Amino acid sequence: MPTSLRLEDHLSAIENAGGRLAELATAAGAETKVPTCPAWDARALVAHQAMVHRWATAHVSGTDPAAVPSQTSIRRSEDDLNAYYTEGLRGLLEAIGKAPPDLDAMVFLNDAPAAREFWARRQAHETTVHMVDALAAVVGRMPRADEAAIDRGLAVDGIDELLSGFFTRGRSKLFDGEPFTMLVTADDSDRQWHIDVAESLTIVDGPSQPPRLVVSGSATAVYLGLWNRGDELELSGDTGLMERWRATQRVRWS
Repeated sequence: MPTSLRLEDHLSAIENAGGRLAELATAAGAETKVPTCPAWDARALVAHQAMVHRWATAHVSGTDPAAVPSQTSIRRSEDDLNAYYTEGLRGLLEAIGKAPPDLDAMVFLNDAPAAREFWARRQAHETTVHMVDALAAVVGRMPRADEAAIDRGLAVDGIDELLSGFFTRGRSKLFDGEPFTMLVTADDSDRQWHIDVAESLTIVDGPSQPPRLVVSGSATAVYLGLWNRGDELELSGDTGLMERWRATQRVRWS
């Protein structure tokens, strides 16, 4: 699963999305609910991202990830949460920027790129998706693709990470007893993902049978839709499968 972007592109995405997240969360107000993460308000969202940035930094820099405070602790203890978050964002960018190309660090997705590129890519999408959550808190609903304003190349890269890296792990929650295929396509890109769904989810080079569901739209719309952060997907075939996707295909902190 090699990334389609350069290290510098991912670092730029972390910086841009990270700054935007802080600005949007401030605009929303600390106690404003996050429609895309109903259990959170904006303060909880910022505390979560502050924790994740420090956790990722620990892996990249070789310090103890277990020593990073929990998001609950951060939320309760940090009076100036925005400053604490910004400090962690800068620390992450510095750690990845200084990491050697042959960084020896844990990675946790299937077919992952080298560790330095893995962490830059993972945090680019982690931060971008949660920036969208902050935007949802501001607008009070799932944002539109134009409001999210995510670079097309980053969106394509993120679709690939989500499908190839996350959802090929373990047993497929989409499987309903009968194997089938899905096609995911970004209309403003030449990228397509043919997915065989059985006991596990597998990305294949070409269709093994006609797709039961076709998911399409702009790269940003598909990125947001597959992350359950947008509702502008174009669907054909067994559209009920998308409801199953929304209910079961979620990335959770563990």
